[in-house]
Amino acid sequence: MSYTTNRQPQGIMNNIEGFLREGLISEMVGINDYSDFIESTDNRQLKELFHHIMLEEKRHYSIFLTLLRSLDSEEKELSEEVRDHLKISQKGKYSDLTGKVLKEINLLVVIRQAIKGELETILLYQEFVDNLTDENLIRIINEIIRDEKEHVEKLSRALIILDKDRYGDLNPSMPKKKRVDE
Repeated sequence: MSYTTNRQPQGIMNNIEGFLREGLISEMVGINDYSDFIESTDNRQLKELFHHIMLEEKRHYSIFLTLLRSLDSEEKELSEEVRDHLKISQKGKYSDLTGKVLKEINLLVVIRQAIKGELETILLYQEFVDNLTDENLIRIINEIIRDEKEHVEKLSRALIILDKDRYGDLNPSMPKKKRVDE
């Protein structure tokens, strides 16, 4: 899934979509770092500081994903598809702040690591496609890229539903109901 080091995106930014995906990766790394920092201390004021900064990183994630959806029609289409079909209970909201849920494994960190890996995969495969001439191979890799984009949307949806914190303007509300006359 992931092709970069644990700490860094690779800097593959041949276009604005690549830059935005690199930005999303960077924000995921930052969010997970602050989550780890929160877990590492019992100092309430330090936890609050780390949480405040983490909330800003989550807002940055929202900004980059919203921009990406506005530029990549396939990403936007998949976002809408996932919003309407992915069902995850909002009963058990999780928090990076307390560390009481799953002492050994923080579910939110795991989801963010998965998103990071999917974004890195898209960048890697897109770089590959950009250097191919075989139309059949391009078609096949583009199908895989679409699947990876869908994974990003599904994981992002799960994250905004399960996380007690908000991710900027990304909305955890349930899918839109179709009108009777549609």
